[in-house]
Amino acid sequence: MNQLQQIQQRLIIKRYSPSTVSTYLSCLTHFFNFHKTKNIETLSKQDILYYLEFLVKKGYSKSSQNQYINSIKFYYEKFLEREKQYYFIDRPIKDKKLPIVLSKEEVQSLFNQLYNLKHKTILVLIYSCGLRISELINLKINDIDTQRMLIQIRNSKGNKDRQVQLAEQIHQLIKRYNNEYNPKQFLFNGLNSYQYSTASIQKIIKRAAIKADIRKNVTPHTLRHSFATHLLEDGIDIRYIQTILGHSNIQTTQIYTHVSSRHLKNIKNPTDDMNIL
Repeated sequence: MNQLQQIQQRLIIKRYSPSTVSTYLSCLTHFFNFHKTKNIETLSKQDILYYLEFLVKKGYSKSSQNQYINSIKFYYEKFLEREKQYYFIDRPIKDKKLPIVLSKEEVQSLFNQLYNLKHKTILVLIYSCGLRISELINLKINDIDTQRMLIQIRNSKGNKDRQVQLAEQIHQLIKRYNNEYNPKQFLFNGLNSYQYSTASIQKIIKRAAIKADIRKNVTPHTLRHSFATHLLEDGIDIRYIQTILGHSNIQTTQIYTHVSSRHLKNIKNPTDDMNIL
């Protein structure tokens, strides 16, 4: 077993998500190849900073750079069990970009373009429960609790479980979907696999957004952002929204206070007292 296989084994044992395992292995493969003439285990901090500088010059995004840093930290701190001496690698400052949010009318228009029952159920479920796309494709039939009208989200980001509301209309939509498609194990099966693919869901929402003449860059995560913002605008306490979304830190949830239009609607604009038109 080579070292990358050993790292993969350690990641799996530590219950990292499949996507994180894949990302870390890809990043470390690149890191090892970059320093292939050196002993990786004895690299200096300056060697690692030189590598990170290379990523910046090659145009890697800030989020990608952070993924490389996290994978390197895992290698030295968790795999080699060294002291946390690499915590002070300078990380790129994250862009403070606001999420793209659809209005309720735009969400309705989006749903109106969906005539395939499976496609409609997928997108409506993402929006109505504020799901991440990975949470949606990992949903199993027995995660739907129709007695308590809840959906169990298992092993989500950070290996956390949570429960979300199963609204009555969504319950009826899922019943219709189950009767027509009779899914096995996973709630949404792909054409040639047990699980539906992320790429397929992304294509569904892109096509629906074009048909609905929505000019924003709409992704499955846009529905999650929209769901959270609409809850906030409807007066739901931000602590409840944090729990529903599965955020560990309330600061992550507070981003929606910056995109909510509720407070802006209550502000009198100076032009209201002018003759503009």
